[in-house]
Amino acid sequence: MRTTAVRGSLAPLLLLWGLTRAALLLCVLKVIVFPGPDVTSDVSVIYRGWYDVLRTGTFPLDDVTWQYPPAAALAILSPGLLPFLEYATAFFVLACLADLVTLCLLLYAGRRPGRSPRGAWVWVVGVPLLGPTVYARYDVMVTAVAVAALLAAARYPRLAGALAGFGALVKVWPALLLLAVRRRGAWVSAAVTGAGVAGLFAVLMPGAFAFLAFQRDRGTEVESLGALVFHVARHHGWEGEVLLNYGSVEFLGPYVGWVSTGALLLSGAALGWLVLWRVMAVRFSAHSVADAAFVAVLLFTTTSRVISPQYMVWLVGLGAVCLCFRESRMGVAVGLVLGASLVTVLEFPVWFAHVVASDSLGIALLVLRNGLLVAATVVAARVLWCATVPRRRSVPTVPGPARAAGTPVSS
Repeated sequence: MRTTAVRGSLAPLLLLWGLTRAALLLCVLKVIVFPGPDVTSDVSVIYRGWYDVLRTGTFPLDDVTWQYPPAAALAILSPGLLPFLEYATAFFVLACLADLVTLCLLLYAGRRPGRSPRGAWVWVVGVPLLGPTVYARYDVMVTAVAVAALLAAARYPRLAGALAGFGALVKVWPALLLLAVRRRGAWVSAAVTGAGVAGLFAVLMPGAFAFLAFQRDRGTEVESLGALVFHVARHHGWEGEVLLNYGSVEFLGPYVGWVSTGALLLSGAALGWLVLWRVMAVRFSAHSVADAAFVAVLLFTTTSRVISPQYMVWLVGLGAVCLCFRESRMGVAVGLVLGASLVTVLEFPVWFAHVVASDSLGIALLVLRNGLLVAATVVAARVLWCATVPRRRSVPTVPGPARAAGTPVSS
C-alpha cells in the first residue's frame, strides 16, 4: 500500500519534470524560439572558444571574460564526453542530466524520516521559471554538486567537505556550504580537496588563477541592486553609458566606481553578520547546515555587483534542500526566491532591451526582482537567527532594600 502511494505521488512530479525539461531543451536547441536575445550564444561561441583553448593544456589567458576558478575547466570540457554530438548540443544534454541528478538526490533525501518531498517540488517548479538560460550556463552543474554536499553533511561529513571544496574550485560560492558544519573532518576534507585540485591545475595548466585579476576589474552590472541608482540617474542627466564589459552588460561612467565599492562594502557587512551569527549560534538542528548555506548565498548574491540570471539557480537548489527538512522554516524565503525567479526570466531575456534602455518597464522589473531578493534575504536571515541564537533573558531588579516575600512589584 505504501509503495503504491509513493509511486502515485511521484507520478505528477516526474511528469511535470519531463514536460518542463523537454520544453527547456526545445528552447535551447531552437526548435522553440524563446522571446528576447539568444541565451545560447554563451555556449556556442564563448564556451566553445574556451573549449578549444583548454584542450591545448592552458587557460584562456588573453580573454578577460574568463573569470572562473580553475576547476570550471572541467565543466567547459565536459561536452567532450559526448563526441557524437555537436558541442552546444552535448552541453545542453549534460546540463539536463545535472538537473535530473539533482532531482534524484532531492527525491531520495525527501523519503527519509523527518524529511519532506517539498524540496523536490521546489526544484521541479523553480528551474523552468528561469527559462532556457538555466541550461545555457554551467551553474546547474555546480548546483548539483552543492545539493549533494548539503545532503551528505549529516551522515557523511568528509564527503560533504570534499564536494564543497571541489565546488568552490568550480564556482567559488560552494565554499559557503560548510558555514554551519561543526565536524572538523568536513573542514579538513574541504581544505585538502580544494588545495589538491588547485595545486593540480596550477602545475598542469598555466594561468589557473588569472581569473582573479579579471574579476577585480569588473564594474556594476545592469541587473544588480546597485545598478538601480544609475537606471534612475539616466533620467536625470547622468552622463554614463551601458556597454558590454568583461562579458556582461555594465554601467560605465561617473560614480560607477563608488557604487561598485558600496556593493563590496555591503558584501563585507554580510560577511560580518555571518561571522557574528556563527559565534552567537548554539542551537543547531538537522536542517541548520542547509538553512545557513541558503542564507549565506542569498546575502552574497543580493549584495553582489553582478546578479546574473543564472545565479538564481543556486538559490533554487539550496532552497530546495532546506525544504527537504520538515522542520525548516525557510518556506516563505524560498517562496520569495521562486517569485524572484519568475521576474528574472521577464527581465532577462524576455524584456532585457527595456532593462538596458532603463525605461519604466525595465526599472519596474528590476525593482520587483531585486526587492523580492532583499525581502527573501531579510526573512531568511531572521529565521536562521531566531532558530539558532538563544534570546537573552533579562532578570528584573528592584532598587533599594530587599523586598519582603509576596510584596508586589509596581509597574
